Formats: sequence, structure tokens, C-alpha cells
Amino acid sequence: MDKHFFKSIPYKVDSPRKRGSEGYEKDVVKFGEYNDFPNHIVDLYNNSSIHETCVNAIVEAIKGDGLVVEPEFVMEQPPSPDDTWNDLFAKVALDYYLFGGFYIEVVYNKLRTKPTHFYHVPFANVRAKKCNHRGKIEGYYIAHEWLPRGEYMTDAEDALYIPTFDTNKKEEQPSQLYAYHPYHPLQKYYPLPKYVGALKVIELDTEVDNWHVSNIQNGLTPSIAITTFTNGTEEDRRAIENQLRLQFQGSGNAGQMFYMDVDSPENKPQIEAIQNNGGDTYYTTINDMVVQKILTAHRITSPMLLGIKTEGQLGGAQEMLDAYTLFMNMVIKPYQQDILAVFEELLTLKYPNIDIVLGVEQKAILDTGEVEVDVITSKEADAGEDTMLEDNIEEQIDENTL
Repeated sequence: MDKHFFKSIPYKVDSPRKRGSEGYEKDVVKFGEYNDFPNHIVDLYNNSSIHETCVNAIVEAIKGDGLVVEPEFVMEQPPSPDDTWNDLFAKVALDYYLFGGFYIEVVYNKLRTKPTHFYHVPFANVRAKKCNHRGKIEGYYIAHEWLPRGEYMTDAEDALYIPTFDTNKKEEQPSQLYAYHPYHPLQKYYPLPKYVGALKVIELDTEVDNWHVSNIQNGLTPSIAITTFTNGTEEDRRAIENQLRLQFQGSGNAGQMFYMDVDSPENKPQIEAIQNNGGDTYYTTINDMVVQKILTAHRITSPMLLGIKTEGQLGGAQEMLDAYTLFMNMVIKPYQQDILAVFEELLTLKYPNIDIVLGVEQKAILDTGEVEVDVITSKEADAGEDTMLEDNIEEQIDENTL
């Protein structure tokens, strides 16, 4: 089989792979009918402007203004040679929201006493090993690209295999994969993003854009029908059609003069305009519906949070603050707390017997001129610890101001 075969198969609206179906191929668990569901998620992210804007805005809010920690020395050593802790947090935040989960490789020291490095593993590169007889996933396979049947597309003979994170097995497994998969009904091996119900309408958004691009690039076709009476050969008809396309098709030829010379009035071409039938209005209506449904799927209560001005909205500061507060409490904080809890767990393994409090400094949506620090800590943190981190930040601001 051609190893690029699955890329040429067109998507169907009701395709199981879009619902993140799980299937077996030997020991590898496929993710989607053609084992390319994560790639489909990335394609939608890259091709739907409103969806990409929503994802980027939410991820930026999750990242906030960076991580803060007490005591500070636990984050002085980076998690890996290539990333800082904020870099790792940013990558994990994008994977978590875009795909619904994330992976971190945990590497122990030579004595197996504690982990020394934490590497981000791209979500789309990972496939689960079929669970054992007790229903436990023992490990994961990692490859840069995957074939439809769960085969590897790498230079090496096999994909990299990493056992599932388990501190009880660190002696024989110096490298383990921490997999964060929130529960989702009927999903045993892979998570799904919170906006999964809107995947069809996100794809519709890309098709609407394709329609407009095609309408511009093929400007002659939908507006004019030309019939000639030359009774020419197929080669003659193809030559005439190509001449017309070269002269009039495309946005650069809009408004060009149309000229033809024939030997007699009886052989003149028949030119008929094709009525629009309100197509522009139809697609405008679809676009408005698509935008609203995508915003709803991402739980963005006010388009103003994305810089989108809607008709009838005054855009006052208080309305913006109310929408932002709801957005932060319902959408952003749960993601932040989940990731912070994982980071605290990993840092505690590296620094045992130390009370570690990790938080995210929140972004201020409006500049009031006053220094107001807001820090979100994990769900495991005790009440008041976020206030402790806020006080530390304000003290640093005061010191830098003096």
C-alpha cells in the first residue's frame, strides 16, 4: 500500500474518525478510522480562522503572564535542555485544549531516586498500546507520522515505545510517559476536546471560505454560460474553452471587455447570464450561524473577548469585565488547575519533602493604572496560598519600582 494513501481519502461528514473512534491494529490502538484524527484536528485548527482565533485566545489566557512558584528555587533548573518551565506549560496548554489531553516524558536519574528531566511529547505523535487483561494501558508508541493501519512511518524499523508513568517501576523503566486523559464517555484510550461537538460546523467554516475563494478564482463560471455553434471537434472546443478561461477567469480579469469575431451572425455564440439567486446572502447567513456555533462550542460568552464587534453591543468596560470574569471562571481556571496539579506532582517527585505551591499569574484585561495581581493555584493547593504568591509578586514589583 502507498504510505500516503490515507491522505487522499476525502472526509465524509459522518466519518467515524471525526468522532475520535478507537480501533485495534495488532498492539497499536488507532485513533480514528484512518488513524489520523489528531491530524484532522490540526487541519481544522490551521484552516478555520474563527476556530483558530478561539483556540489561541483560550490558550493565551491559560498561559496567563507566566508561572509563579513557592519556593522559587524548584523552577530554577529547566525541565529539559530545550524548554523552560513556561515553555513546557505553554506547549502542554495548547495540546490540552486542542486535543483534550497531553503527554510528558519523565526521565529518572541514574540512581532512579528522582526524575531529572521532563520532556513535552506532541500529542499527535502518540498512539496507545492495547491494554492488558486487567484493562491497563502499559505503554505508548511514538512516531512522527502514522499510517492508516497503525503502522509506523519513521526511519527506524519500529516506533519508540515508552512505558506508562508508574513510580513503582522506575528501577526497570528510567523513561516513562505521563499521559493526562480526562474521562470522556466511550473513550478508553484517547481523550476528546471539549469542543468536539462542533467539529462539523468548524469544517463547514473552512468550506465556506473555500467556496468564496473558488468563486473568485473561477469568476467566469458561476455568472455566464456560453454556447457556441461551431460543431467543432473535441480539440477545437477545448481550445476555445481554454482561450475563454485564460482571458476572463480569475479575480484579476474581473471587468474585462468580452470580444469575439465570427464569420456570420448565425455562428455567433449564445451568452446567457446565470442568476445569482441570493447565493451571497445565503452564505452570509451560514457564516453568521457558523461563527455563533463555534463561539458557543468554545464557551466564549461575548465575541468582544476576541475583538469581534457584534451589532447592537455597546462594548462598555463593565460588560467586557463581566464577560471576562465568567470566561475565566468557567473555561480558563479549570484548565489551569488541571495542568498545575500535574506540574506540582512532578516537581514534588523531584523535590520530595518540600511543600510546593505553583500558580499562574492571570492577565489583566483592562489597564486601570493600579497594580492588581491575581494568581490561580491548583485545586490541591490550600486556601490562601494564591494570596501568598500574589503578595510575593507585588513585593517584587515594589522593589523594581523603587
